[in-house]
Amino acid sequence: MTTKKVVPSFATHPGTILVDEIEANNFSQIDFAKMIDIKRSLLNEIIKGKRNITADLAILFEKALGIDAEYWLEAQKNYELDKARIEAKNKQQLEAIEVWNVVKDFIPTSFYKKEKILSGNPQYDNEIIKEIYDVSNLDQLAVMKLQPVYTRFKKSTKLKTDVINIMGWVKLVQFKAKDVTAPPFNQENQEMLVADLREILTKNKDVLNKVQAKLHEYGIKLIYQTKGEKTPIDGVSFWSEGNPAIGMTLRHNRLDNFAFTLFHELGHVYEHLINNNTAEFIDLDIKNEEEEYKNSVEEKQANTFAQTSLIKNEDWEQYSKNIHFGQSEESIKAFAKKVKIHPSIVKGRVCFTLNDYRLFTKISHDIK
Repeated sequence: MTTKKVVPSFATHPGTILVDEIEANNFSQIDFAKMIDIKRSLLNEIIKGKRNITADLAILFEKALGIDAEYWLEAQKNYELDKARIEAKNKQQLEAIEVWNVVKDFIPTSFYKKEKILSGNPQYDNEIIKEIYDVSNLDQLAVMKLQPVYTRFKKSTKLKTDVINIMGWVKLVQFKAKDVTAPPFNQENQEMLVADLREILTKNKDVLNKVQAKLHEYGIKLIYQTKGEKTPIDGVSFWSEGNPAIGMTLRHNRLDNFAFTLFHELGHVYEHLINNNTAEFIDLDIKNEEEEYKNSVEEKQANTFAQTSLIKNEDWEQYSKNIHFGQSEESIKAFAKKVKIHPSIVKGRVCFTLNDYRLFTKISHDIK
């Protein structure tokens, strides 16, 4: 086991020790110089740290002051080593600052500061960025946003999105997911997982923790990560160290939004990721999503998975034909009870179907 050498803030020349010892022995500097037969100017340069202590001088100091010659040579050696370490550290710091001045333009700096990812020291921050973005060289950041999964944000006409911020959020979620160890994932347990999650949502008690624990039980990692500026992300799904993983922003404290996003990402897991463990699916708020992505086969399949997992097609079709469809709180609650799901999820589906989110009821949609 090696011990990391602590680099001091400054190197202490043995001349500062020498002047203290001269005074402690009641010598004047003139008298001491005469005693050991050296010029006063040479002694002054040693005291000021401008001259090194040689072996010949160390022996003279030993005789005059009673301190071993080895001590003076060791003090001189430590001074030289400390000085070299400080110079190397300063060089590294200057190089780190130079690198950081480029890196900061390719990461969501303000978001990472808010999340306490960055320390303010470029030497540390450059290394943590390498870990988060999973790169060996920070030059790779410049071309990362050109990867297909991110290029759609770069050409987006939506003013509320920023490809650097979106990429930084996704990379942070993926970085955190690596630290989570989950049991093996078995896709054949899909129906049991859906049933368990529906029960948790319906009861609406300690939902966030229970959903996270339940997914973990089935081998799926779930990371909750607040969003940054110009990062209107709902969720992301990807493969992480042998397990599927989901990231969610919880932008809205609404059970219906949470439920749909959760099952939408699960749709990507079961419909797409099990066949392609290199894929990533980044889903924005529907208002910020481009039509081309919204209408892609993968997104439509994930939407269908979410809708049918929460409410079966045949049940919804029958309810939507009802003359009282969405018109009263009672009808929503009665249907929710029938299909065994929380009323706020039914209400959210009604609003989406009617494209009218002004539906007024006393049904609470808060996550509890």
